[in-house]
Amino acid sequence: MDNKTIAKTFKLLSQLMELHEENSFKIKSIANASFKLDKLPFALSDKTIEEIEKIDGIGKSISAKIVELNATSQMKELEDLLALTPPGIVEMLGIKGIGPKKIAIIWHDLKIDTVGELYYACNENRLIEAKGFGLKTQEEIRKVIEFKMAANGRFLYAHVAPLVNNLFSRLSVWLNAVDRNALLGIGDQFRRCCEIIDEVPFIIGTENVLELNGNLAGFNALVFEQVATNHFLATSETGLKIKLKLVHKADFYLTWFKETGNEDHVNEVLKRISNTSFVSEEAIYAEAGLVYVEPELREGLNEIELASTNSLPTLITLSDLKGSLHNHSTWSDGVNTLEEMAVFCKDTLKLQYLGICDHSKSAFYAKGLDEQRVYGQHQEIDSLNKKLTPFKIFKGIESDILNNGALDYSEEVLKTFDFVVASIHSPLRMDEEKATARLIKAIENPYTTILGHPTGRLLLSRAGYPIDYKKVIDACAANGVVIEINANPLRLDLDWRWHRYALEKGVMLSINPDAHRTEGFYDMHFGVLAARKGGLTADKNLNSFTLKEITAYFEGRRK
Repeated sequence: MDNKTIAKTFKLLSQLMELHEENSFKIKSIANASFKLDKLPFALSDKTIEEIEKIDGIGKSISAKIVELNATSQMKELEDLLALTPPGIVEMLGIKGIGPKKIAIIWHDLKIDTVGELYYACNENRLIEAKGFGLKTQEEIRKVIEFKMAANGRFLYAHVAPLVNNLFSRLSVWLNAVDRNALLGIGDQFRRCCEIIDEVPFIIGTENVLELNGNLAGFNALVFEQVATNHFLATSETGLKIKLKLVHKADFYLTWFKETGNEDHVNEVLKRISNTSFVSEEAIYAEAGLVYVEPELREGLNEIELASTNSLPTLITLSDLKGSLHNHSTWSDGVNTLEEMAVFCKDTLKLQYLGICDHSKSAFYAKGLDEQRVYGQHQEIDSLNKKLTPFKIFKGIESDILNNGALDYSEEVLKTFDFVVASIHSPLRMDEEKATARLIKAIENPYTTILGHPTGRLLLSRAGYPIDYKKVIDACAANGVVIEINANPLRLDLDWRWHRYALEKGVMLSINPDAHRTEGFYDMHFGVLAARKGGLTADKNLNSFTLKEITAYFEGRRK
């Protein structure tokens, strides 16, 4: 084993010892050894234990550990500590800006033991509630985690959208200068608004392919490398792969079509056409005997069958949303006050209502509301509703689903809310049978209005707990429970692949931002994109209801 690996092993040992609050003198000794071993001018693997013992600052105990490492590639003391530590906590030790003491607080006080949960807590502004953490530290941790996520070559749609849209604008300006008649399009996952993006292709249609090929070096936003004839590749500073394809203008729309849909969708349409030159994508579908299919739907599911009978849904748009449900304020772990959240919805977003759903009492780490504070919040809501009329704040709660499937308030408290979002926050380690049974029991509670983020997933960082989707959706259908499309771009849960089944079963969906600050309301945009992929229409979305309609809906549910 080389010196650097040995030094890193001792550093990890010192961190774990500090995390588990072992002897401070011993921790310092191990940490000092890690630093010295990394700087040695000779290989430790070539030395005997007697020779290692003579190294300044390295005694018998540490030298024995070095010999053990060289002989077995393991260290018993380290393995014992690793067995006591969740893998996610060990991963956190590699995050710049937080040491073992702060990680211990994250683990023990905030009950967070994965990097994905830590990232979500940063976005919820929950970290600053813990001792020793401030806004600056929280932001630094968030950025480090985002960088680590990007290093894997996969990106959240929401994270790359600003970069891709900016690049599109800059390419448009450049093309206008060198070939003002050229056509430009974005394809593949990004155009289909997929939640995860691996690469982004740009397609340029021009009458002057060779000339534009030669001029490409003049585009200074990215450095493109030619990988094939008229095919180029570049990588952004964040690691996103950008493809660029130059085609003759007559071939642009067919190429754009091919670069957009998934393989099954594209092949099914190509079987129905004979031309190769089109003036629009609409013309491609028309020749195939189909109505135009929106890019979000081109996933090779049943959209071709629906397009052939002119039965495609009229997809929901952001303007269809009349209010925002499932939001948090400073009553729990939000950044903005209840009044600030309401005024933003009313004046900036021009919405008709706000559903406030602060955390319930079991979420102590998020300043969840006990019964007395629920009463206090309801008094503030009554006062604000008089002040902001005709805008209305609905009295909601995000009630934790306990391990046995019960909600964490008594019936006397639950009946004081206009609506209840029931969600699982902990524990998250369950098999499919347990998770499904837990959700169904909560769904069967007559006070549950909406099932919140059904799988608890955090995209690119934490897989959700496994559930039997059909059983859960069927239970919602049987009990008249709405399923949330959590619009936070880290969640987008319920997954769009199950929207169709829910809609077929008559289950209503709701695009909820889970906003913890006023800026979080803008996440409804990403929820709408996911909902469009699932085929959602405005009439099947709860927060597309007008104030009058949703008031009647909540009153009907309470009765």
